[in-house]
Amino acid sequence: MIFLKTEDEIELLRQSNLLVGKTLAEVAKIIKPGVTTKELDKVAEEFIRDNGATPTFKGFLNQFGRPFPASICTSVNDQVVHGIPNDIPLRDGDIVSVDCGTYKNGFCGDSCYTFPVGEVSPEVMQLLKTTKEALYLGIEKAIHGNRLGDIGAAVQEHCEAKSYGIVRELVGHGIGKDMHEDPMVPNYGRRGNGILLKNGMCIAIEPMITMGARQIFIENDGWTIRTKDGKPAAHYEHTIAIGIGKADILSSFEFVEQVLGDKAI
Repeated sequence: MIFLKTEDEIELLRQSNLLVGKTLAEVAKIIKPGVTTKELDKVAEEFIRDNGATPTFKGFLNQFGRPFPASICTSVNDQVVHGIPNDIPLRDGDIVSVDCGTYKNGFCGDSCYTFPVGEVSPEVMQLLKTTKEALYLGIEKAIHGNRLGDIGAAVQEHCEAKSYGIVRELVGHGIGKDMHEDPMVPNYGRRGNGILLKNGMCIAIEPMITMGARQIFIENDGWTIRTKDGKPAAHYEHTIAIGIGKADILSSFEFVEQVLGDKAI
């Protein structure tokens, strides 16, 4: 069942999502070679709780009944999503996708940004740039009267034109009082197909794009998802409200990009 949100509910969603954006900015301040993803997680959890919210990811149960042990997902290089923070230092040339969720005032926030660590190769930077571009192209199609397939097609066409892989098994989602609501939001599709988009629908659009083949597998921890060919993957995500003529982006990369300055993607 798809729940349309009122203007007041959308504003509560915006508060939770802006907090996610500010949390990602706090993480951005310390990302560099030598820092561990556990250190990133500590900073994120403290910031979320200090701002009167709770991290929605911590304790979230997956399909295997395993609770996620941290407050953010930190997916490094060929890890696509759901990477568990650990004590392994980040290295120069790595990329790390930081996915963050908050719960505040009864509503959820959810957003992700892929960060370069130190000096990253031009080829990998192009993957990041293309994935982020695809996110905004999908958002452009997230308007009242369009179809869900219009979003997926925009993402797919942009990334496949550069021979990147589109992960099929993982999708975006509706969002509101629960982190995952209907509908599912694939990053592939056919224009004019799928459910009708309506004003007040709130969804998380999140392209997960691979440099090589799109095939993935789950590690033995039951959470971490990697590319089968070991090539890097990028992941960017915004929570948006479907609008008339234009989507309303409820999350924000502005805080992150103020920290990154001229290093922003």
